[in-house]
Amino acid sequence: MLLQTVRPNIVQAIRAYRVEDLMDAAQAAGQHFLYANLSSAQSKQDVLEGIAQSFLFPAHFGKNLDALYDCMTDLVHKSGAQPGFVVVLEQLPDNVRFDREAREQLLDVFREAADYWGDRKVQFRCFYSCSVALSQESGSWDKATEVVPSVSDKPAPKNSKAAANANFGMNMPMMSSAFDTAMWLSAA
Repeated sequence: MLLQTVRPNIVQAIRAYRVEDLMDAAQAAGQHFLYANLSSAQSKQDVLEGIAQSFLFPAHFGKNLDALYDCMTDLVHKSGAQPGFVVVLEQLPDNVRFDREAREQLLDVFREAADYWGDRKVQFRCFYSCSVALSQESGSWDKATEVVPSVSDKPAPKNSKAAANANFGMNMPMMSSAFDTAMWLSAA
């Protein structure tokens, strides 16, 4: 099983893992699968709104890092025993409005959530990717340019992970989430 090869309570780059495989592994393990495609986000506010919408946070979500931590930990913990979490944050922006420091602050919230759940013996794995591209001029990674993907852009190359389903994030099935407001109300 895929999740057995990744230590629990970790935040790491998605690297060679495919989103579809992580979703299948979470389902097989009976864990929550939380997915946010942030390709259209350009700022911290956009990222937080994208996560809140994708994870079905309640309407009163404060759209700041403290509120994100509260939603990922305390509110979910109060709703009952949790089977575990596989979180995927796909295509975090990398630009002037959401720079490396902002990304690390966001990922720190997920690291703290991983620690929180680890203390409670609940597995929490968070995978992320960043939206960067090779420089057109040099063909190297040291000069990244901002990428704003569009559905109308050219299709993914045949050897890419996205080639199987270039619109995977747009076609994600609606799922029951630990962040469903009805669960909080019934647990209160």
